[in-house]
Amino acid sequence: AMACFMPLVADSASFGTRTSAVPQHSRRMLNVPVDHAPKLRMLNDPLMASCVGTALTMLIANSQRRQTTRRHPRGLSGVAALRRCSSHRTSLQAEPQAQEVRSYGSWESPITAAFVTAAGVGLGSLKCDPDAELYWLEARPEEGGRQVICRYAPNDASASERSGVDVIPKEHNARTRVHEYGGAAHILGPDGDGVIYSNFKDQRLYWNKADGSVVILTPPEETGNPRYRFADAILDMERNRLICVREDHTDPQPANVQNTICAVALDGSFGMTVLLSGQDFYAAPRLNPKGDKLAFITWDHPHMPWDDTELRVANLRPEGDVAVIETICGGNGQGTSVLQPAWSPDGVLHFVADSSGWWNLYKCTGWTSEEPTSCLVQKEADFAGAAPGWVLGGQNYSFLEDGRVATCYKDSATGASRLVIIAKDGSFHEFGQEYLPGLVGGLCTCPDGKFLYFLGGSPDAPSGIYKWSIPKTEEAVPCELIACSVRDEMRVDPSYISSPKPIEFPTGDGEIAHGYYYAPRNPSFQAPEGTLPPLLVKAHGGPTACTGTSLSLGMQFWTSRGFAVLDVDYRGSTGYGRAYRNRLKGNWGLTDVEDVCAGAQYLVKEGMVAAGKLAIDGGSAGGFTTLAALAFNDVFTAGCSLYGVADLAALAGDTHKFESRYLDRLVGKYPEDKDVYEARSPICHVDQLACPILLLQGSEDKIVPPNQAEVMYEAVKSRNIPCALKIYEGEQHGFRRSENIQDALNSELSFYASVFGFEAAGEDVPRLDIANFGAKM
Repeated sequence: AMACFMPLVADSASFGTRTSAVPQHSRRMLNVPVDHAPKLRMLNDPLMASCVGTALTMLIANSQRRQTTRRHPRGLSGVAALRRCSSHRTSLQAEPQAQEVRSYGSWESPITAAFVTAAGVGLGSLKCDPDAELYWLEARPEEGGRQVICRYAPNDASASERSGVDVIPKEHNARTRVHEYGGAAHILGPDGDGVIYSNFKDQRLYWNKADGSVVILTPPEETGNPRYRFADAILDMERNRLICVREDHTDPQPANVQNTICAVALDGSFGMTVLLSGQDFYAAPRLNPKGDKLAFITWDHPHMPWDDTELRVANLRPEGDVAVIETICGGNGQGTSVLQPAWSPDGVLHFVADSSGWWNLYKCTGWTSEEPTSCLVQKEADFAGAAPGWVLGGQNYSFLEDGRVATCYKDSATGASRLVIIAKDGSFHEFGQEYLPGLVGGLCTCPDGKFLYFLGGSPDAPSGIYKWSIPKTEEAVPCELIACSVRDEMRVDPSYISSPKPIEFPTGDGEIAHGYYYAPRNPSFQAPEGTLPPLLVKAHGGPTACTGTSLSLGMQFWTSRGFAVLDVDYRGSTGYGRAYRNRLKGNWGLTDVEDVCAGAQYLVKEGMVAAGKLAIDGGSAGGFTTLAALAFNDVFTAGCSLYGVADLAALAGDTHKFESRYLDRLVGKYPEDKDVYEARSPICHVDQLACPILLLQGSEDKIVPPNQAEVMYEAVKSRNIPCALKIYEGEQHGFRRSENIQDALNSELSFYASVFGFEAAGEDVPRLDIANFGAKM
């Protein structure tokens, strides 16, 4: 219920020795012993590997902008392409001029809310067919959030400026609702014959063949509410079927939803056969090259994929049913998170596990040996991607044609991605930004063995799809940008871009938390001498996820107006190993709140932001952290919760199956630990709120139902606290429609302008109607 978007992820160690049910931070200022803590650390390289897959799929477009036929520059190296993306002369190119003196927050910016939503599309899910043709998924909010499968066709006259052509009908949306967050909604057809995908509206599987014919693989629904949902498929050509995760909503109550691994016939007969059942969850069914072994991930409540999962292999009989099941890794209460199984072309099973405390890449060396698995590269780094487990289909490594394996991780010393190529003998070479963009993910090997495709980006240039000639040794050539997520005329002059600076700051229990600091930046304005900027602290969703540093125009929307921004990776975030991830176990609403408050206070201590103008916002789980920080501390003077959790008890009883027991580990069992739930729920402590709050919510949110925002609003309003509530019709968990994204940004800006007493620049920023504004609190 808490992951923002999908969008886009804790074990047995507890956080400190805190066991009290009542938040120890209740209505007090956090006082971190700064003098005894490490100094603020800003790394020279601002790049940090982050939620690349999520960030690259959540860039957005606007229906009010016309399509262009201009092409992005071809044949540019990775570094040159990034420079071209960020420096191409556009309407946002800053002309040399004297800077006008104007207060922070009131600066005029060309990065408007409309520009944010018009700038690009989402790119993700790279796949290659046997003929080496590349496919990807595009997210197009200008079409109501529709996701479209595209084929790379640079010589096709009908291709987009990204050189892609659509391969599904205009009325279809390639998106699945398995686990609500979806993922892995499509695969390529047999021998590259078209695409097979889940259509969002009816959740049926469609096979659009290359000759234009369509085979519908799953039965129609008579009730209008899809009974079955499908995702994460793999082809089983020997038996003319695909094998996938199926979610059965015959009884839609979360406790009664059935997850299985199911075979679906490819002949259009609607034939379905359940192969594996009995566990609460299944993911990543993967068939070996011989077709006689099926690897898969499974887990049960109350665990989540990043807590405790099990990798199993089912032996298949010739007819295709399951004979014997073996456990390869995890299970038996080991507290190991095993993810992303895949078979190499020569039949060796690989997977990612955090047995060492970090998600490292392993392979299965034998079914009967004393050491059945071995680690390919053992490092204190996570090789699973930034926030694994939230969506299906993630795989942070790819097999090369010559038997080597390519993978990537975040370099903690520089914050940038490192791409690793591992040879069969165990030796490996690492490649960095001399050949690659700062952020790398979504690896996809071309079948001809010549190229590796991947998603890439940086904090100061748009993301895109890159093509890299696979090196035979440690010598390599720079990669080439082949499809950019942002249109040429919509690129931003770098003088407007504030680059994130990774920081560490002291927090509760003498520990350290992480974040990214963005300074105000606008070439046309400067603030009056002696003044400091307002600070907007951002709390990411999840909460078992992380923030990202790919170029976010939504972030630059704030910094170009004179706001400083601190994007916090509070304790419990992914990307820093299992021990850091586990700090949130039993402590949600405590450690995360300590960290966002400590980060804000640290910047005040360092003289970087104005003490009286501290705001916080967050979506989903970040919305809960926002509300809890406002209810139980006096650090912030305003806050905005986007589809956030106000009532933990209500969430425990009113959310979907995937997260219905998530709170067991984050908070406690319900109703056994009811007092803990009440102690940490902002809705139960509105009497402690004393600063303005803005609530933004989608009307069709099944993860955090809108009634939580409505109840919170009425409670705050009754206490004479300035507040506002906006519910966007048709939106779900995370806003996808461009007009609503625009309104949410402008409403939040207008809200802070009213609270902090500045005039928000821009005719598109209407004054927000705030209940109780001006009332004595």
